[in-house]
Formats: sequence, structure tokens, C-alpha cells
Amino acid sequence: MTDTSLFARDGAALSPLQKLRFFPLAVTGGAGSVLIEEGGRELLDLSASWGAASLGHSHPAIRAAVDRALANQAGASILSGTNAPAVDLAETLLRLTPGSDDRRVWLGHSGSDANETVARVVPAATGRSRIMAFSGAYHGGTQGSMSVSGHTAQEGATKAGGLTLVPYPDPFRPFEGDPSGEALLAHIEHLLATSCPGDEVACFFMEPIQADGGLIVPPEGFLARLSKLCAHYGILTVCDEVKVGLGRTGLMHCFEYEGFVPDIVVFGKGLGGGLPISAVIGPSWIMDHQPAFSMQTLHGNPICASAAMAVLTTIQSDDLASRAQATGNILMDEISLATSQLPEVGDIRGRGLAIGVELVKNEDGKPHPDLARKTVYRAWQLGAVFYYVGMNSNVLELTPPLILSEDEARTGGRILVQAIKDVVAGKISDEDVADFAGW
Repeated sequence: MTDTSLFARDGAALSPLQKLRFFPLAVTGGAGSVLIEEGGRELLDLSASWGAASLGHSHPAIRAAVDRALANQAGASILSGTNAPAVDLAETLLRLTPGSDDRRVWLGHSGSDANETVARVVPAATGRSRIMAFSGAYHGGTQGSMSVSGHTAQEGATKAGGLTLVPYPDPFRPFEGDPSGEALLAHIEHLLATSCPGDEVACFFMEPIQADGGLIVPPEGFLARLSKLCAHYGILTVCDEVKVGLGRTGLMHCFEYEGFVPDIVVFGKGLGGGLPISAVIGPSWIMDHQPAFSMQTLHGNPICASAAMAVLTTIQSDDLASRAQATGNILMDEISLATSQLPEVGDIRGRGLAIGVELVKNEDGKPHPDLARKTVYRAWQLGAVFYYVGMNSNVLELTPPLILSEDEARTGGRILVQAIKDVVAGKISDEDVADFAGW
């Protein structure tokens, strides 16, 4: 008999080129922080589609904004004519994001095309050929964004000719055993004075929390000191806020924790609340480099721009940054208390609703990717959705909707802990996860 389930139909019709699967999730609907599977089972969404569904599912503000935009549609592009939603969005982003007065906004579809645009335009505008970034960074899935990334999942991708990667400051697994990051800063300064001349470097891509690299929170003051070093050489700082920005960490912008203002800021994922839109904010002398330098027909379309305006308005009016901080503390505390006696939990870190749980082997503390792989599968069985990240695929990542309630945070924490315990007890076999390669 032919399997007519939604997941089986997906396998027969959709290309695996665009799939990163961890368990047989087949969704038919959703509301708030809940996903509804085929068959009606409800799942607590602790991923929000990697942070894209920032206001959860079917949020009334986004629905109303999209409906208004479609009812009197102002074209479908800003390519050869402007529209009010796109201009309103750009003006709002400029108002909400710290920086100089003379800046411009570029609108795209995703964090990938936004980071690719930056990687192209900054060298072109500055005349400098080199770019620096961190190992573990995942700046996107297009050729240009992969070329300035440093994640193991993209090892086969062609890198930019002038790219120099340096380790990300990880207090749990520190560079040269120095959790303060000072040894790493000295290493970067040495590179800029020798093999990677600072006056040839156009920009330094950085994440204020390294997301797909393992939800790593840098040591206090590290990025501020790095920013000063970059300024000394005239290197522009590019802050990738695609996954951790816009209220997720307890502040509107994650870089605000770090005590510096980047030259260029990149937004994506949660900006559209589930619709495809991204943005780059930078100085006009960069962003005005050349007309038609980075364009696609549907960039700045009024439907996605209206959804993004609804997202930004709701984050402010409902004080969702503060809510993310409060519920994130509850979620992290729930996990910390319940795993204090579990040696397999090596580190719990994050800010607000961007939380990473690093799983390690009991005997030697090394990364435990098999435990992570089976834990997310078991959590799905128990009723929660989240995934794992990291250079070693051993860090559970929690990026739930900003509207997550306190009760949902406690429930999610309990499911995560139970999933780890069940896997340690042997309740998930290799065969159960054989069809799900993940990262």
C-alpha cells in the first residue's frame, strides 16, 4: 500500500537539497507557541523554525498587516518604483537601530542574501580585498554568504579569496585556555600586524552570540575590545543579528550587551515573523556604492514589508524583549536545576530566549553528538520541537517564539530534561534516528 502521509508525500515530491531533518515532523497548522501535526497532535515549539516565527504562529498583528497590504497591493517590488510599506520599514529600522545619522537600509529576502550583499559591497566600496570572520560562523546558504562563513557544515563551499577565519571566543572551550578572550584578541592583533594586514581588511563579520556555531556567548567586553581594534585599522564591523536580534535576547539588539555600535547591522529570520525578508543597515558611503548592485525583483515587496512592520511594532508595544528575558530565565533555570546532577550536560548558556545546552560524554567531557541527535528525536516524541547546532553537532538550541509563556517555558524545560534522561537510559536506538542526518 502506498504511504499517503504528509511526510511520505514530502519525500516523494520535495528535493532533499533544501532539507535538514531531525525527526519526521509534518505540520498542518499552528497557533501561538504550538504546532499542530498531521493527525492533530500538538507540539510545543521551542525552535520557531530556527527563530523565524518570532511572534509564534498565526499572530493576529501579522495576519491583519498582510491582509491590509493584499487588499490594496502597492505593487510587488522596490526595484523600479517605491512603496509605502518598504519606506516605512526602512525608516523604522533606522530609528530603532543605533548608529550615525547618515545611513541607508537595503531590503532582501533572507539573512543569506543580506550577508552576501555586505560581503560584496564592502570590499567594492572600500577598495580593500580581505574579510575576517569567525570559525563556526554560519552567515547563510548562498554562495556569497557561505564564502565568508566558517561552519563545518559548509566545508565544501568555496571561500572568499581574502577570507581569514579566527576562533570564536568560547568561555567553555577557550582559545589557549584563556576564557577571558585576551589571548584570542592578541592573536587577532598579531594577524592584523603580519599575515592579514589590517589596512587590507574591509570588514569583520561577527555574531554577538554565535548561533549555529553552538549558541556561544562571548566573554564580557570581548566584542567591544575587538571593535576598537578594528577601528584602529579602519575595518568596518558587521554584526549578524539574523538569529539573535530583535528582542530575542532581552534587548532589542543583542550587540547592545557588548558595549559597542557596529558599523553595519544585518537582520533576517524573525524580522518577517515567518515571511521572507531581511535588512542591512549601514553608512550611506557603503550602501550608496552603486545602483542595482544587489537586487532581486521581489526585494522590498509590500506584503513582507508590512509583516515586518507588524513584528517591530508588536515587539515594542508588547515589550516582548523584556518578556523574552523573563521567560528565558525561567526556561534556563528549569533546565539548570534539573540537570545539575547530569554529567552529560556540560554547559548551559544564552541570553533571553536564545539558549544553548551543550551535551558531553560522561567519561571525558568531549562533545556528544549522538546524545544530541537522539535527544531532539526523543523530545519530539514527548511533544516538543527543537534542534541541535554547533561545530560538533552537540548543542541543543532553544529559540522559541518571543510570546512563549512562563508555563510553556517550564513545560519545555521539563520535556528537554526528560528527553536527555531517556536517551541516557537507552530509550532511543540508532535505528530510530537512522533516517535523520541533521547537521
